[in-house]
Amino acid sequence: MAISRGPILKRCRALGIDPTVIGIDKKSNRKVNKNGKKLSEYGVQLKEKQKVKFVYGVAEKQFRGYFEDAARRDGNTGELLLQTLELRLDNIAYRMGVGKSRAEARQLVTYEMLEVNGKKVNIPSYICRVGDVIAVRESKKTNRAVVDALEANKNMAVPSWIDYNKDKMEAKIVRTPVRDDLDFEVQESLIVELYSRN
Repeated sequence: MAISRGPILKRCRALGIDPTVIGIDKKSNRKVNKNGKKLSEYGVQLKEKQKVKFVYGVAEKQFRGYFEDAARRDGNTGELLLQTLELRLDNIAYRMGVGKSRAEARQLVTYEMLEVNGKKVNIPSYICRVGDVIAVRESKKTNRAVVDALEANKNMAVPSWIDYNKDKMEAKIVRTPVRDDLDFEVQESLIVELYSRN
């Protein structure tokens, strides 16, 4: 994906995101500023899409692919899109505490720190399913980056759709995530409206 090299806190303020969502300590950031400039309807929709892409670290081409897949399935397109993003392996790694941020969790996945159902997986965009067991590989449990991240995230709440065993560094997907399980505010209907313009 394209790498954004701009200041992360500035991006958070522009998109109205609490920096703790992407793993930045609340004590180290300033208040999110509200820009007085009024956005057009298109601008509001675009900002919502950019916010979700930024939180999950997904490029436009991949994000559109997720949207088109969600639109083909039965159900609420916006919620199905969010469900897919939540079920990405890098996001699950972050939700387990493996990575101080989603970006760090993504990197640890590419470094082959995790396995799914006993098989090594190094693809951050791998979509997990209900019943899958995600675990830190036995040989990587003492890795400094993993240990530091788990320590930093020891008080982070794990969503109820994940059954997490901290001692084993193992998580099982027990149900499909729903929008109420997200750790940030989003109006996914605006994203659906934006893509419906085309």
